[in-house]
Amino acid sequence: MQRRQILKQLAAAIPALAASPYLFAAPERAAQFTPDWDSLAQYRTPDWFRNAKFGIWAHWGPQCAPEYGDWYARAMYEQDSEAYQHHLQHYGHPSQHGFKDIIGNWRADAWQPDELLALYRRAGARYFVALANHHDNFDLYDSRYQPEWNSTRIGPCKDLIGGWRAAARRQGMRFGVSVHAAHAWTWYEVAQGADKHGPLAGVPYDGHLQRTDGAGKWWQGLDPQGLYAQNHPLSAPAQQSGIWDEQWHWRGGVALPSAEYVEQFRARVMDLVQNYDPDLVYFDDTVLPLHPVSDVGLRLAADIYNLSIARKGRLEAVINGKLLDAQQRQCMVLDIERGQSNEIEALPWQTCTCIGNWHYDRRIYDANGYKSARTVVHMLIDVVSKNGNLLLSVPVRGNGSIDERERAVVEEIGQWMGVYGSAIYDSRPWRVAGEGPVLEAAASQSKQGFNEGQGIAFSSADIRYTCKENDLYAFVMGWPEHGTVLLRQLRRGQVPVRTVQLIGGTKNLAYTQQADGLLVHLPAERPALPYAFALKITS
Repeated sequence: MQRRQILKQLAAAIPALAASPYLFAAPERAAQFTPDWDSLAQYRTPDWFRNAKFGIWAHWGPQCAPEYGDWYARAMYEQDSEAYQHHLQHYGHPSQHGFKDIIGNWRADAWQPDELLALYRRAGARYFVALANHHDNFDLYDSRYQPEWNSTRIGPCKDLIGGWRAAARRQGMRFGVSVHAAHAWTWYEVAQGADKHGPLAGVPYDGHLQRTDGAGKWWQGLDPQGLYAQNHPLSAPAQQSGIWDEQWHWRGGVALPSAEYVEQFRARVMDLVQNYDPDLVYFDDTVLPLHPVSDVGLRLAADIYNLSIARKGRLEAVINGKLLDAQQRQCMVLDIERGQSNEIEALPWQTCTCIGNWHYDRRIYDANGYKSARTVVHMLIDVVSKNGNLLLSVPVRGNGSIDERERAVVEEIGQWMGVYGSAIYDSRPWRVAGEGPVLEAAASQSKQGFNEGQGIAFSSADIRYTCKENDLYAFVMGWPEHGTVLLRQLRRGQVPVRTVQLIGGTKNLAYTQQADGLLVHLPAERPALPYAFALKITS
């Protein structure tokens, strides 16, 4: 009672906290950012991010335990989905065995973060991002404001974010977290449903259960509503037919979150940021969490930036958001999901993609369907030439390991980066991104991005440029059969050329600067990974 009275007194004394039961440690110096777009537009992307270029992401949580692909915690409640059929066959009906039970049985007993981070560092990743929670609303850290449904309380009974962070720091890598839980309010609405046909038609799924229903069960004492967040009326029917519509953007009849839900979400994020000190926070949201129906995203951005300045003496934090307008792009770093820009962007940006599905999917392994190292390297080069970074997800199995086919892809990326990384790291875009058929036929973006793989394949006719100090780098996306490369952007009289070297080689290459471009004569012996190589051009 005495503690409650103290909290009430503090809330009354500090107007900013009066509407929230959650308290946070104040920054150690005066705030420099306020929660509005004009203030956040002071943001400047830190050099560490601009120089890093390549990060690896562990998009790993309890939805990986069934090893059946993306959004399992939602799709298992959609009767006509493949995930529902898989769940019925392997676990039982979702009225009896819901996603809470997937979490309860998840162990992560093969997780070795130090080994994986050492592998990713050898692959050339300069930063590492770990999933802190997904739309499934389960926190993967010691969460004060999601105290029942977090990985230290049930499931693995481990602080997964803490383990990832410690391993990343030991490798000298920057550390980030991805936060997806803002949408749990509507994403989980299907858990309130029931079969529409069949022998159990009309039997409610477990999304309606309360704490009192757990007597005598493994989850006795836990409140399923703390996970499913479903103590509210359903959204308009459109939410049930497709989540990638207006309702994803909190429009079109969506059920709006309560003030309590909003403030608890903010508390969870700030608890994560204060205790684990990430360099990067990736929000899987349109613009910012709960935008535009709440200002919680603006408040979080200002808090994260101010905390970074207070702790480090300068702004080192990166926040990723999606579908940003021109002003919003000044306030954070744009992320394009599974897609790329078609031109050099004035401000740093990031694309996130995966070599398989976001959540581990055994079917992709069985079909040998992962992206190849060649595909990833081509994507990395293209993104970097346009002022971007590549964040690559390597799907983690439910037990915390990666499979041997994924490992082979990661190791080959590392071999390539070991030779050509000097033309990637710390580089900046040149006056043009490149030349060749792929740029001329670039696919347009839709929604968050989703334009990867829609264009033509890279070939030796495709060139991408980066520069660093006085050196220009030309990446050639394949070894030409005729033994020469013509760089059309380096025509006679346009750019002075003193020497041309193949990175990884030992001799200067012969060249002729012609009216139609710089003709470079390549050595007879191909490099070990000839699908992309870099020429260093010194003027």
